[in-house]
Amino acid sequence: MPGTRLANELRAGLGQLPGADLEAVQVSRLLDYVDLLQRWNRTYNLTAVSDPAEMISRHLLDSLSVLPWIRGLRLLDAGTGAGLPGVPLAIARPDLAVTLLDSTGKKVRFLNHVARELSLENVYPVQARLESYEPEVAFETIVSRAFSNLAAFAGAARHLAGTARLLAMKGRYPSDELDDLPAWVWVEAVEKLAVPGLQQNRHLVIMSVIP
Repeated sequence: MPGTRLANELRAGLGQLPGADLEAVQVSRLLDYVDLLQRWNRTYNLTAVSDPAEMISRHLLDSLSVLPWIRGLRLLDAGTGAGLPGVPLAIARPDLAVTLLDSTGKKVRFLNHVARELSLENVYPVQARLESYEPEVAFETIVSRAFSNLAAFAGAARHLAGTARLLAMKGRYPSDELDDLPAWVWVEAVEKLAVPGLQQNRHLVIMSVIP
């Protein structure tokens, strides 16, 4: 059965990721999220990935590969789109308060539906642009898969990043982007991510803003 195959692929992948030792209910919620993403994608065009099996590696496991670098209990997913990486991280870490920030109304409507359907009480969808977003409480980690440029991400998040660490999820090693970062951005590390089932290069750029 397709559902059984997807579940087996997900469990096998989770077994290869540090910090992703999830309970059965969490695995079930991740699969339900893929189902919602696939169904809403037909109308809302949320992701270019349409194959559920491909969503396991390219969306779920890729998102969860950053778990070891999440700091604190308040996370902002900037430019979350369909909820990536924020929704998988919220499922894996029920103790983590995850704000899903996106400027597109239809995506935020989808995320509110996901939060209701999956009973994710630690998820907070917000419609706003990162550079103008003014939260009431500071974040400890700001993560994004959406920004194509490290400097643009750091610049848009600068007003929020005094106490937060920035995690930028990238494909190949971003040599040119690192060279172009302004002097007020400190790169703590660039970690190579090993995502089960994904052949493409993946890297995590960990940055802080210098006061």
